[in-house]
Amino acid sequence: MPLLADDNRQLKELAIDIRISILETLNQLGFGHYGGSLSIVETLAVLYGNIMPMTPEIFAQKDRDYFVLSKGHAGPALYATLYLKGFFDKDFLHSLNSNGTRLPSHPDRNLTPGVDMTTGSLGQGISVATGIAYGQLIEGSSHHTYAIVGDGELNEGQCWEAFQFAAHKKLKNLIVFIDDNKKQLDGTTQKICATQDFVAKMQAFGFEASRVKGDDIQAIYDAILTAQTSHSDQPKAIVLDTIKGQGIPFLEKMDANHHLRLDDTLRRQLEDAIRELKTGKEDLT
Repeated sequence: MPLLADDNRQLKELAIDIRISILETLNQLGFGHYGGSLSIVETLAVLYGNIMPMTPEIFAQKDRDYFVLSKGHAGPALYATLYLKGFFDKDFLHSLNSNGTRLPSHPDRNLTPGVDMTTGSLGQGISVATGIAYGQLIEGSSHHTYAIVGDGELNEGQCWEAFQFAAHKKLKNLIVFIDDNKKQLDGTTQKICATQDFVAKMQAFGFEASRVKGDDIQAIYDAILTAQTSHSDQPKAIVLDTIKGQGIPFLEKMDANHHLRLDDTLRRQLEDAIRELKTGKEDLT
């Protein structure tokens, strides 16, 4: 069923808040993974704002939905989301990468509240997500495991081994998002290692697969709902057609935006972007 107008607006507001929190956190640090964090904002907003509403109390339970950010360099996006869901305060959020922090550059389940899996060694997160989903299936859980992988991350053969296992074990409760933002650390995916058609590839590996605009709240919600209610015993893949730096126009146009170190000009541009986001949120109400 379509999102109600109020629910859609609330998720758009959450996406704006996540985006603002990412920028504020990385700006005070002075460097970080801007591009790939921003491209998954709408997906995190739909997941944590509606599909799998998470609180510290729910997180403490065993039988629940699980989330794995396999592309661990987008940790700032997950941290911003967890902050907004009440897992820690703003001082904790802004301790990112500081000495003695519990908020390292890449998620660590032993340090950060709300993190299900330590990730950052690309390819490993999706393998663990597959294992979590397999455990849920064995135990008869009605919940799902969600995972986000990067398009560049899918250069790793380990990902495709995990996908093959997921299809073989009929992990119908596994929903994988592929963040197809078309760039990786050293350049475009087309230049580094062309990805071809992710939907066709995932279907060939035994998944139900679809493609949606990665900044469209309604489309992401609909795709997840379709995956959840499918009568198929196949695992599910949702390919997100995104832009690296999504939601910040000047970053979207920047050739190299995987990791940025701020100078005065870039800092002013990002501060302007935060103000524009805040104005945009006011316009939603």
